[in-house]
This record gives sequence, structure tokens and C-alpha cells, in this order.
Amino acid sequence: MILGSGAAFLESSVVSVALPEIGRDLDLELGGLQWVMNAYLLTLSALIITGGSLGDLYGRRIVFVSGLIAFAATSLLCALAPSGEVLIGARILQGVAAALLVPTSLAIVEASFAEEDRGRAIGAWAGWSGVSSLIGPFVGGWLVDAASWRWVFAIVVIAAIGAAWLAGRHLPESRARPVAGRRPDWVGSVLVSLGLAAITYALVEVGGRGLGDPVVAVAAVGGILLLVAFLVVEHRVADPMLPLAIFRSRQFSGANAATLANYLAIGALFFFLSLQLQDVLGYSALAAGAASFPATLIMLTFSPQAGKLGQRFGPRIPMTVGPLVLGAGLILLSGIERGDAYLESILPGVIVFGIGMTIFVAPLTTAVLAALPDERAGIASAVNNAGARLAQLLAGAALPAAAGLSASTAVGPGAFSEGFQTAMLIAAAIAALGGLISWATIRGREPRRAPRHPSPSQACTACPPDDEGGRRGLDGPRGAPAEALE
Repeated sequence: MILGSGAAFLESSVVSVALPEIGRDLDLELGGLQWVMNAYLLTLSALIITGGSLGDLYGRRIVFVSGLIAFAATSLLCALAPSGEVLIGARILQGVAAALLVPTSLAIVEASFAEEDRGRAIGAWAGWSGVSSLIGPFVGGWLVDAASWRWVFAIVVIAAIGAAWLAGRHLPESRARPVAGRRPDWVGSVLVSLGLAAITYALVEVGGRGLGDPVVAVAAVGGILLLVAFLVVEHRVADPMLPLAIFRSRQFSGANAATLANYLAIGALFFFLSLQLQDVLGYSALAAGAASFPATLIMLTFSPQAGKLGQRFGPRIPMTVGPLVLGAGLILLSGIERGDAYLESILPGVIVFGIGMTIFVAPLTTAVLAALPDERAGIASAVNNAGARLAQLLAGAALPAAAGLSASTAVGPGAFSEGFQTAMLIAAAIAALGGLISWATIRGREPRRAPRHPSPSQACTACPPDDEGGRRGLDGPRGAPAEALE
């Protein structure tokens, strides 16, 4: 699960360090580079909920393996793209494939571990997923300098094929409780995909053309109307891809709102930092990628412990403190400019950023899954991952315009460098908002309660304790529910 989802998360960040070289090779300005990043995130965020639903319906293993095979094929197509248009089209297809494998990977992890082990398992999954995102710039920089930007796409083919082989050989099938006549919501998928595409186009182009431009205005209004139509369809259709009732859970809604804020801040760093380091400070691709590597080491070392602490003390405190620390790191990084030394001006911000990210990522995932029943694990994972990818999409589409940058801005000293500082400060404020949302909506630690019905991933805890301090049902084995014995 970690290898497969890690390949998808890697592709959301590994491209960032290759953007300057891609721009030079394929003659792309800032707007074109935004689309290289956003095309993948667009379809991933729009279809990830559908991917989770397909896993719940038809089996998570088969959907996971199918997504990995498609991901390998589309990644190879990206590596061979002869032009910017072909590369952007291939990135769209790559996002579709990733939407199949990401939500099913976490749902499988959630369904495979007992409650007492689930926090650590999810922490490991979240930690390694975060590491795969953070290690992307380092790996991408090395590949760009040593070979070509095309290898940042080709390298994940190996990981995807390896994960598909492991899953097919060792992974048991799992799915949600079957519901007669349930079908995928294709109308909802089309509406949300087109709506997000139109709004993304408007956000990318508004900086240069202005909101008064007819094309931008039509795209913005059309995107909003499509998303409204999507919500109407989801309210009326028998089997919606996004069951709106799940948002009645205050913790689920709050955790996803915090996800949107926090990952927008993270996406801002991924998109802007590499461009600032390479095209303003003169770093090589490898040096720019290595600049954020200390944050990777912090997440790799401490994420499992963060998951355990979040389960022990509750997710509210780490989900409040983590974003505030992350925002402080972005403030430190906002001041970097040409001539600054790495150890004095860049490393402190990277370390603080990595600490903040480590504090909140694993507890965030645990809080999302704990807010809904086990049979909703697929849709819970899908919605949360969709929020994270949508936030990264907004970071690359909306934040440049908010920072005063247009699609035709030349990447380098001057206007872009000034926009970088503004963008980092805006991202820091958004991260702080994510912490406040968590404090207001996430529950603290709660006593463990018995499930109303036995679950494949949670034993009955309502039976009298045995002499060894465990629990058993009537005369049956420890953990066996009384209903099963009858």
C-alpha cells in the first residue's frame, strides 16, 4: 500500500523541481508550468472519490491493482511526451489512474488492522506517504541533473509495477458491505471534473487577463454552475459518489476543512520553493531538491510516533499545533532571496516546516477515519485525499494570482521573487487557519466504545473480562462476539 500510494504522491511533488527544465525544453511560461502541475492534481482530486467508491463496490484489491497498471502506462506516456500539450494531456490521464489507487490503499490499511494497531499502521502509511511527497524534489533534482526531466516520470513506472505484483500476490480482497443495485455515479464524476477544470482554468488565467476577460468570466461562472449541479445531483441520486450525509459529522467536516487549509500551504511550498531556488538563487536541480530533504528525514523518523501519540491523546492538539508550526516554517522561508546562505536562511525554515507537517499528518488521517463507520472507510479516505489534492491544485492555480503573478510572468528575479514572498506569507496564514479549524471541530481523546455489530477490523469489547485481563464472549474464544457464537 505504501509503495503504490507513494508512487502517486511522489508524482504530485517530484515534478516541481523539474519545472524549470521542462519550461526550457518545451518552451513553457509560468501558465504552462502551472498546467503541468495542475493537470495531474485536477483529475486526481476530481475522481478520487469515484475511485474510493469503486473500491468499496467491486473490491479494493482489484481497483488498486488496476490503478497501478494504468498509472505505470500513463507515467511512461508522460516521459515520452514530445510537447507541452501532450505532456499536459498525459498528466490528466495519470491523475485518473492515481484516483483509483490512492483511496483504496488507505481503505485496505484501515480494514486490515485491529483497533489497537490501527493508529500506528495509519501513522506509518501517512508518514511514508508524506515522505514520498517530500523526497520527490530531491529525487527529481538528481534525475534532472544526472539525466533528463523525463526520468522523473519514468522512475515511478518501476514502483507502480512492483506494487501491482506485490498486491496481486499477497493482498487479500476487501470491500464494503454489499448493497443491491448500487452503481457508480458517473454523472457526478463528469460534473465535478468539468467544474473543477473550468475553475482551474479561470484561476490560472485571471492573473494575466483579468476577471473581466470574457473567456475567464465564462470559465469561472460555468465552473461554479457545474459544481452546483454536482451538489444537486448528489442530493437526488440513489447512489451518490459523494454522500452529503457524511458531512453531518462535525469531526469529519472539520478534519477535511483543516486538510484543505494545511495542504494548500504544503502545495504552495512544493510549487514555489523549487522555482525560487533554481531561477532566483541559482541552485542546480539537485541542490534545490536536496534543500527540503531534512523535512523528509524528520517525517521518516517521527511519523509513526506521531500516529501513536495522536491515538493516545486524541488528534485535536497535534492537529492544532502542527499547522501553526508549519506556518512558522513558511514565514521563515518567505524571506529567502538571491545571495542567502542555505544554513542560515533556508535550513531553519525547512526544519520547522518538517516538524509541523510531522505533528499533524498522521493524527489528521486517524481523525478522518475515526469519524465514520468502518464500512465508510473507502469514501472517508477518498474525500480526505480529494481535499488534499484539491488544496494542492488551488496552491498552483489560485496562489500565484493572489500573490500578484500572471500566467505570462517570467520565472526569475524581479516580479516572481516578490510574488514568492507574498505567496509564502499567504500560505502561512492559511496554515494557521487550518489549526484554528481543528481546535474548533476535532474531538479530544474519547474512551473506547464497543461497536454495535462485530467488524472485521475490530473485536467485540462488550463482553465480561476474562482472568487474563482480555475479553471474551460467553464460552467462546477471546474477542468473539456473542451474536457470532449463537
